Amino acid sequence: MWQRRGRQLGVLVRYADDFVVVCPTRTRAEEARRWAERVLAGLGLQLNPDKTRIVDLTKGKEGFDFLGFHCRKVESWKWKGRWYLQRWPSVRAMNSIRAKVRYGTRRGLVGIEMGTVVEYLNPVLRGWGNYFRVGNSARKFSQIDSYVHERLAILASTKHGRTGRNWASRYNRDWLNRLGVHALTGTVRYGPAHALR
Repeated sequence: MWQRRGRQLGVLVRYADDFVVVCPTRTRAEEARRWAERVLAGLGLQLNPDKTRIVDLTKGKEGFDFLGFHCRKVESWKWKGRWYLQRWPSVRAMNSIRAKVRYGTRRGLVGIEMGTVVEYLNPVLRGWGNYFRVGNSARKFSQIDSYVHERLAILASTKHGRTGRNWASRYNRDWLNRLGVHALTGTVRYGPAHALR
């Protein structure tokens, strides 16, 4: 339907039942929303009111979440005045991985070997990282690596009966590397612009 009658309004990007329409003007975006509502109503479906909105991407004013990524235009540091659409893990995606790390390093695991804890964490981190590595995720990956380090160090401190928050000096980066924790930093792949499709 979009190819036959809707494509003059903008470019449709979709995956399964999620889609984004990128339009050159707000007027066309509003028409695209009305058109999508009509087509979906004919199928007995409707747009999700919580997820459906029109955003202004001009000069990074607003962004949107799509398939776990937050998409926003960012000005080039090299060529001022040029803006590029970039993507990184959304707030929801970041909260999701933090919750999994928190669960895998919870206080109740104090009696478990650290190697076993790492065995649980590594596939979780690797899978999440593989999904989000194509894009502009380096800063977010660094945040998650730091969070994993903190959680493991606190668990190790608790395990050895050491209280206080001076875990950073006892459980440093070398200690983390010896544990064999999968690091997200350095795994980002800056693919072509169409990699999100």
